Amino acid sequence: MTPPKERLWAYGLFGGLLSAAGLPIYIFAPKYYADTYGVSLATLGLVLFGMRLLDVVQDPLLGWLTERLRDGYRLAIAFAMTALALGMLLLFAIEPRFSIVVWFVLSASLLFTAFSFLTIAFYARGVGKASELRGGHLRLAAWREGGALIGVCIAAILPTLLGVFLGAPYAAFALVFAFVALIAAIAMRPEWRSVENQAPMPWREILADPVSRHLLLLALVNGAPLAITSTLFLFFVESRLAAPGWEGPLLVLFFLSAAASSSFWSAFARSVKEKTALAIAMCAAIVSFSFALTLGAGDLALFVGICIVSGAATGADLTLMPAMFAKRLEVISPKGGQGFGLWSFVNKFALAFAAVTLLPLLELNGFQAGRVEQSETSLVLLGALYAGVPSLLKFMSLFLLWRLPQQIE
Repeated sequence: MTPPKERLWAYGLFGGLLSAAGLPIYIFAPKYYADTYGVSLATLGLVLFGMRLLDVVQDPLLGWLTERLRDGYRLAIAFAMTALALGMLLLFAIEPRFSIVVWFVLSASLLFTAFSFLTIAFYARGVGKASELRGGHLRLAAWREGGALIGVCIAAILPTLLGVFLGAPYAAFALVFAFVALIAAIAMRPEWRSVENQAPMPWREILADPVSRHLLLLALVNGAPLAITSTLFLFFVESRLAAPGWEGPLLVLFFLSAAASSSFWSAFARSVKEKTALAIAMCAAIVSFSFALTLGAGDLALFVGICIVSGAATGADLTLMPAMFAKRLEVISPKGGQGFGLWSFVNKFALAFAAVTLLPLLELNGFQAGRVEQSETSLVLLGALYAGVPSLLKFMSLFLLWRLPQQIE
């Protein structure tokens, strides 16, 4: 049983809260604003990409800030938590008071900026926390990423469940999110302390380290398949599989599989090393994407199996990759803030790049959001983008993993 002083449950809860504000918003927001307000997919893709370009400056800057906050550290966390909840409410619970696109930009920017700061601070704190734990980074990652994946599962299905009872699923989701944010903030409050007596390491020096640089490149390439499938998941189920109404349950199944596998990958990596475990997970992902490429209308049962396998493979990515990077930062930059500022940027850039390229490309080829019936050309393209491109990227990830410098082993 975990000793109370370790308080790893708080990391799981806070990770779940943050995850509900991250990936699900990239999944929900484009479809919600396209279906509800008629905003074009091309416009939404460009807007999401533009906001993520801000992270080129913002995330490293936020990482720099987390390393220099001392007496005001907890106050800054409280302010960011308030902004996170407010951004979610503005995005989904309050109807736009002026231009819909401008409203979307402002509310999403507030949400994502707060999300960025909190994510960087959370993972940076993990670098110091892991040094205090039996089991170190892998054990902390199992709790943190396990909680994050459970949070994604809940966020994925909650709008559907709330819609059945309340009729306004996304507004209700935003209200529930704000309440849970308060609980998570209280639970995590005792943990917020920075590493003292340790000089911050500029991000340029972190990039100069060959191991850190290689891990960041691997995170970008290996994270792109999840970014692509997350962006297209709802459209793939609704149109390619012709299974409207199954998007929520299948999304939950995917992330439940990832969450259930998190502890396994953590334990498995301790016995065979992270590189071997990741390589096995990447091969499983390639197999699942290859089968997904062959699916069409009526293949819902087969897609259930694909969701389970690909979800388990994603559990390895989300558990082991941050742990490997944190382990390296513990050696070269114990404060961790600027390192995870770079890590945060890399992961969000993959999501933004997927949105800005895939959504307009689908629209140019005749795909229309909200319709089950689509042109054959757009359905073929949707399948190729959802399954074919991620397969190629996973092969590239395997090569990068094989070339990973020995210092990380």
